[in-house]
Amino acid sequence: MTEDILERLIAFDTTSRNSNLELIAWVEAFLAARGVASRRVENDDGDKANLVAIVGPAVEGGVVLSGHTDVVPVDGQPWTTDPFVLTRKDERLYGRGVSDMKSFLALALAHIDAALAASIKRPLILAFSYDEEIGCLGAPRLVEKLGGIAPKPEAVIIGEPTEMQVVSGHKSISTFIVDMIGREAHSSQIRQGVSAIMAALPLMTLIAEMGAEAQAAADPSSPFDPPGATMTIGTVEGGSAVNILARQCRFVWDLRCPPDEDPGVYEARFRAKAAEIERAMQAVAPEARIEITRRSDTKGLRVDLGSPAERLLRALTGDNATRTVAFATEAGIFQNAGFPAAVCGPGSIAQAHQPDEWIALDQLRRGEAFFQKLIARLAA
Repeated sequence: MTEDILERLIAFDTTSRNSNLELIAWVEAFLAARGVASRRVENDDGDKANLVAIVGPAVEGGVVLSGHTDVVPVDGQPWTTDPFVLTRKDERLYGRGVSDMKSFLALALAHIDAALAASIKRPLILAFSYDEEIGCLGAPRLVEKLGGIAPKPEAVIIGEPTEMQVVSGHKSISTFIVDMIGREAHSSQIRQGVSAIMAALPLMTLIAEMGAEAQAAADPSSPFDPPGATMTIGTVEGGSAVNILARQCRFVWDLRCPPDEDPGVYEARFRAKAAEIERAMQAVAPEARIEITRRSDTKGLRVDLGSPAERLLRALTGDNATRTVAFATEAGIFQNAGFPAAVCGPGSIAQAHQPDEWIALDQLRRGEAFFQKLIARLAA
C-alpha cells in the first residue's frame, strides 16, 4: 500500500513555486474515507496549506509525524525518467520527492488503517507542511496553530531522509534577498549613474569573507560537518546590456549556523556594510537604495539526548549513535516552540534534490517496520 500511495503523491507537481492544494485535497479525501477529520492551516494567499489530522483518540501523549509536501524544481536536470511518475527499477523507486520526502508521508498514510485497527490509546498526529524547501515558510504557522488543534504530544518525528537513523541536531538557516537599485547610464559615463551589479560585488565578497573566517575559526571537534557557520550565494540576476550601468541587481544568500551560534552577528555585519555602500550610491544617485529581506529564519535543532523524542526514536530503531547534520529541517521550529523533536526518515539526503532522485525499496521496508513498532507502542 505504501508504494501505491507514494505513486499518487509523486504525481502531484508540488514544486515550491506551485500550489500544493491538489495534494492536500487528495490527502483530506483519503483521511475522510477512514473517518479521520483534518484541518488546513493556510498561507495568507490561500493557495497553499499545511494539514493537521489526529488519528486515534484526542488525548495527550501522542506522536506528531511531520513532513513537507513541497519538492525542489527539476528544471535543467538530466532526468532519464519522468520525475512525476513513480518508476521502479530493480530495488529502487525513482521520482521527484521519493527521498525528500514523500516516502515518509506515504508511510504515515499507509499505516492509518493499522493504527485504527489497533485501537491506539494515544494518537498519531499528521502535520504536513508547505514551502519547506524555500526556507521552512509553512511550518511556523503550523506549529503556532498546533496547540489549538491537537492535544499536547509526547514527541515530534520529522521524517527527513536519514536512512532511518536518528538525527539529534542540525544547523539553523537564515536566507536573505538583497535588492540593489542603482541608476542606469551609458557604461562609459560611470559618474552619471550607479551600477547595481558593481555595488553588489563588495557585499557578495563580504559573504565569502565571513564564510571563510567562520570556517577558519570553527571548532574542529564540532559534531557538524562542516563545522561552524557557512554562507553561500544561491542566485544572482541583474543588468540589461553590457554597455548600460545596471539599474537592478538581486542576489539571494543563505547562512547556516550551529544551534549554539548566533546568526545575528553575521547579519548585523552584512547590514552595516550594506548601509555604507548605500550611502556611497546615494551620493551619486539619491534614489539609489539597498533593500534586504530576510526570507526565512529557521532555528537549529539542539542536541537533547534525554528528550522524549530521542528516547522514542532510540526505542523504535535500536540506534544509539549521536548524529548531527548540516542541513536544516522543521525540527528546530518544533523544539523552539516547546515540542520535543528529532529527525528520522527513509531515504538518503545524498539523493535529495538530484536528477533521477531515488529511494531503495529496503528503506520503505525499514520504514514499514518502524511504523509497526510505533503503532504497537501507542496501542500498549
